[in-house]
Amino acid sequence: MGTMSLPCVHILSTGGTISARTENSVQTTGYTASTIGVHELIDAVPLITRFAEIKGEQITNLLSHSLTFDILARLANRINALLCTPQVDGIVVTHGTNTLEETAFFLNLVVKSTKPVVLTAAMRPASAVSADGPANLLNAVCLAASQDSHGRGVLVTMNDQIHSGRDVVKTHTTALDAFKTLELGVLGVMHEGTPHFFRQSLRRHTVHSDFNVTGMTTFPRVDIIYCHIHDDLNHLQASVAAGAKGIVAAATGNGMISDVVKDGLIDARRRGLVIVRSSRCGSGSVTRVAQDDENVFVAAGNLNPQKARILSMLALTQTNSPDAIQIIFNEY
Repeated sequence: MGTMSLPCVHILSTGGTISARTENSVQTTGYTASTIGVHELIDAVPLITRFAEIKGEQITNLLSHSLTFDILARLANRINALLCTPQVDGIVVTHGTNTLEETAFFLNLVVKSTKPVVLTAAMRPASAVSADGPANLLNAVCLAASQDSHGRGVLVTMNDQIHSGRDVVKTHTTALDAFKTLELGVLGVMHEGTPHFFRQSLRRHTVHSDFNVTGMTTFPRVDIIYCHIHDDLNHLQASVAAGAKGIVAAATGNGMISDVVKDGLIDARRRGLVIVRSSRCGSGSVTRVAQDDENVFVAAGNLNPQKARILSMLALTQTNSPDAIQIIFNEY
């Protein structure tokens, strides 16, 4: 525990809009880099020290679409190392919004602690007249400091809401309420520094997950193939040639794929690649059908293509059996 009976929350900054400045307070888009470090972020919200003893650490300082898996593995291993110590009660990760849902799901699968891990971000840069970063950071610290947050998996808080790292998605390019948990709804809300939970995620996560990235810097390549009218095999063939071990089809509707691409995916499966059917729809589940058994494909359930890619990549560190990977999708 931290000093003076306050929990100790360790803030790990990775960059993103929450760490960005623009030329004037009206500009909210068009910036190209994160410039604010973790200690400046902390100093901008002095109120957080009422709720926790704060430590800060800079992991990297990138807009999130530039992150790589070796950085995510380093972040996960640092979180696990910190949470192993009795001095750290919770973690906050500040992150860019563009790929936050992918990092949140990755951490949900590889963090090995019941202590809270909370991701937050900002839709507007720190220099904006209506910046949302300070309130989001305050909520994240309060959420990470709360005993009620233990054992709930990796959490995301944005816009006074609490989401599961597994289920949250970015649904708008610029709106403050861009982050939603479609169909399933939020886990809870933040009110005056206190989390109020309504439900929890029942899929396997954190200490109940079999995935471990200790010492890992590289991962099996998994590519996403986006399906559309009049598609062909060019992207699929390029992925196979590049050494992909798995393909996620961002298919139409309930995982429907054109005959030409389906034949290409069947051929890729015969070459040993794992093929996962997801959907480009944005919500709903891709259900397993008889053709999956026939073609030895995996159905992604309600994971969108980018999250299906994360799970496929981690699954391939353990097995390349489509049947085993289908069980993993069913459980996680």
